[in-house]
Amino acid sequence: MAFIDCHFYSDSLGVSASMHVILPQAAQNQIGLASAVYGKKHPTLYLLHGLSDDHTIWMRRTSIERYASQLGIAVVMPAVNRSFYADMAYGPKYWTFISEELPALARSFFPLAEERELNYAAGLSMGGYGAMKLALTHPDRFAAAASLSGALDISDRASNFPDDFKLIYADVSKIKGSGDDLFYLAEQVSGATSPSPKLYQCCGTEDFLYEDNVRFRDYCRKLGLDLTYEEEPGEHEWGYWDRKIQNVLNWLPLPARS
Repeated sequence: MAFIDCHFYSDSLGVSASMHVILPQAAQNQIGLASAVYGKKHPTLYLLHGLSDDHTIWMRRTSIERYASQLGIAVVMPAVNRSFYADMAYGPKYWTFISEELPALARSFFPLAEERELNYAAGLSMGGYGAMKLALTHPDRFAAAASLSGALDISDRASNFPDDFKLIYADVSKIKGSGDDLFYLAEQVSGATSPSPKLYQCCGTEDFLYEDNVRFRDYCRKLGLDLTYEEEPGEHEWGYWDRKIQNVLNWLPLPARS
């Protein structure tokens, strides 16, 4: 794998931005690391960080490079600060950045596939919410999305913890039924005639976001969405996420390599 620490200017944010990117490499003699490559352009996972972290965290706390190498998948890990992947009421337009500008820029920098069936999103906590938001808002662009211990009931979280959201939403009472509400987005996708993304969701039963996850799981099941759900004893911590990101990578609907 190749590892790139990428810094670039973002028009939507109005400042320089950062992302870590790992790219497949067809190495023949590298010791201790399996490698695979699909072709000239790589299937891509947009892997999102949580509230207290940044774009470096997945590389620092997991073996994501080693896990992705054997699958031949590129991984793009951007920084979005404490934005909850939203166009902030009192801050930069991070939703525009993550959903529009970043994929276009990443594809201009690196050989990343554009096809829906080769694009996926995943994340933990705040990033789990962001990954689901990406795929449910743009089911025409993402074939699958995965949430690890995700903050999936954003309306409930914002109402109960206003200090975390005071710069993000001008009025938290208007989240429900909006494009920031995953329950609303899931309902819109379920009623559409176009293909829906495959969804993966996991959460530890001792996690403080467990009840949020149960509510979203039950709602997706009610709507008949293609959801894979896993739970087991676990808390909101990196040992759990390092294990579960391996499950996510193995679950992704990657096409067979030719």
